[in-house]
Amino acid sequence: MTLEILYFAWLRERVGQPRETVTTNAATVRDLIAELMAASEGHVAAFSDMASLRCAVDQQLADLDSPIADAREVAFFPPMTGG
Repeated sequence: MTLEILYFAWLRERVGQPRETVTTNAATVRDLIAELMAASEGHVAAFSDMASLRCAVDQQLADLDSPIADAREVAFFPPMTGG
């Protein structure tokens, strides 16, 4: 499947781009991250602290074990704060 991957804040800085299109066989967000980390050192840096990572699958907040079988977009961003 082909997915649009979006990166926000410091993840974008570490990966070096705000978005990319990938072809993947990943079943979950966690599987996708493993594939992305194999792509570059920037990806490794972006995903090195999983506790400081949030994601959304098709604009719905999701956890790392969420399935992505029918997804079109996965976004990664730091935790949000209110105020």
